[in-house]
Amino acid sequence: MDMGGHDMGGMSPPAAGAAAQGGMGAMKSMRYTHMTFFWGKNSEVLFTMWPGTRGGMYALALIFVFALAVIVEFLGSRRADACLAALARRAPAAGGLARAAVHTVRVGVAYLLMLALMSFNGGVFLVAVAGHAAGFLAFRAGLCGGPAQVEEDRKNDPACC
Repeated sequence: MDMGGHDMGGMSPPAAGAAAQGGMGAMKSMRYTHMTFFWGKNSEVLFTMWPGTRGGMYALALIFVFALAVIVEFLGSRRADACLAALARRAPAAGGLARAAVHTVRVGVAYLLMLALMSFNGGVFLVAVAGHAAGFLAFRAGLCGGPAQVEEDRKNDPACC
């Protein structure tokens, strides 16, 4: 066979059992990662071997993901901004730094939530959506005593038809 001037140096394909016996060194210790949704408590969410195969730890992981989603909704609401408004009036620089810190925490928590969702566990997905819904109801829809967070008038929005 003409190899275009390149000699393969007598390379032969690896033996059939080489990959199965860990012929790639570090590949031997790698575990399978799901790339489609699956249902079950035996999974890893955020950390190696957590929650593992223990049902109680899986329930704790679901509660943790739910809480992360609620926190993301709170930090993205105007109620979080209202907590910092008094500080911003007294010391604008400190208020700006506080708002930047809250924004940084919100983005960090959102990324952590995204990484939890990358476990592709169906239960994790459902509790994340439920956490966002609960956070929205609590902090944006006015369910917890405050006024509903009304979106601004979008007539002047260039994306609006």
